Amino acid sequence: MIQANQQLDAKGLACPMPIVKTKKAMNDIDEGHVLEVQATDKGSTADLQAWATTVGHQYLGTVEEGEVLYHYIRKGSDEPEVEKSFEHTVSLETIESREGLILDVREAAEYAFGHIEGAKSIPMGELEFRLEELDKEEEILVICRTGKRSDLAAQLLAKKGFKKVYNVLPGMNEWNGKKTKTL
Repeated sequence: MIQANQQLDAKGLACPMPIVKTKKAMNDIDEGHVLEVQATDKGSTADLQAWATTVGHQYLGTVEEGEVLYHYIRKGSDEPEVEKSFEHTVSLETIESREGLILDVREAAEYAFGHIEGAKSIPMGELEFRLEELDKEEEILVICRTGKRSDLAAQLLAKKGFKKVYNVLPGMNEWNGKKTKTL
């Protein structure tokens, strides 16, 4: 199962109650964290997806197990537009033609619901503790959802002695290529 920061039991509730309870639960979690909403109302998939989009959260996806739908929603933030503070960038369109490692620094749930085939997942919060998994001599193409976390990750890697680091812009929000899921 996907790792979430908090779970919400909305089983047995019909519209609009799953959304009402989800809205209240989202107020109590930190931005960037993932809420798992457990529901049995088949309409909750479309309802929660539409609601999350309109209020600025990221609907990651749904896993169905028997009668229960497990919805995953990442709490949005007021992430600013991409600040290009890391000087070495590559465009999203060019990454498939490059030889380097695609390093996806989004949270595990975001990665599980869709990532570029062959990308290595190391969430931003774990990166500093998992540097030994990366080759300092290899080209590393760092990607996230918008380009902000990947910018910070690229800065961290460069500071730790990685020489061939590039921030991929704009990010997975704009990716139109094939996505692989690992649910």
